[in-house]
Amino acid sequence: MTPPVELHAGYATDRAGRETNEDAVHAANGLYVVADGMGGHEAGEVAAGVVVDVVSRLAGTSPTLEQVRDVLREAHAQVRALPVGGERRPGTTLSGVVVTEREGVTCWLVLNIGDSRTYRMVGGVLEQLTQDHSEVAQMVADGLIPVEDAVRHPRRNVVTRVLGGGAAEVEPDLWIFPVSVGDRIVVCSDGLSDVLSDARIQARLRQHDDPVRAAQVLVHDALAAGGQDNVTVVVVDATGVNPG
Repeated sequence: MTPPVELHAGYATDRAGRETNEDAVHAANGLYVVADGMGGHEAGEVAAGVVVDVVSRLAGTSPTLEQVRDVLREAHAQVRALPVGGERRPGTTLSGVVVTEREGVTCWLVLNIGDSRTYRMVGGVLEQLTQDHSEVAQMVADGLIPVEDAVRHPRRNVVTRVLGGGAAEVEPDLWIFPVSVGDRIVVCSDGLSDVLSDARIQARLRQHDDPVRAAQVLVHDALAAGGQDNVTVVVVDATGVNPG
């Protein structure tokens, strides 16, 4: 199925000097997601790859919320079935959007598990759509630490919800809202958001209309700022509506 909106997308990724890139990405045919694997001994790379492979079946399908939830449950089960090669079970975050339709209206269906992020930029203003599933994000929400201290907190990388891992079940955040011409969706692993502020990301997105170039520049900036984690960025622009 060709999405009834005209979409232009691009992505960039870099292992940032690490032995492997444990990020995985799908950025085509109405599905734009990033998975950030964890677990060590290449288990994170495998977990992220498994999840993106399972979730890729949503591309071009205009799924319902329940269909997306079912696919994520299957992805969770497949990662939990992977062999444990280190001290931690393999696991992965997942964040992004899938294009769907509700009552004749083309919509973004946002999905999120973990601390990878999905943003939307409208009129040059960037807004984080997803909520990080992490200890530090919960501390900020509970008023225990100020938001400006979150990026330096020693437990900033402790994720509380993942696909795979130790929990038998996992509940994704899912919601739908209409696509508007001019929407720019940005999906990234924490290799970007841990290094660059939202203001810096917004400024770069304003400078580059081409989504491929925008993604490349953001990855470059994360590395130039000293980023040492795998970094992946997807940029998707809704530029018009296809006839019919």
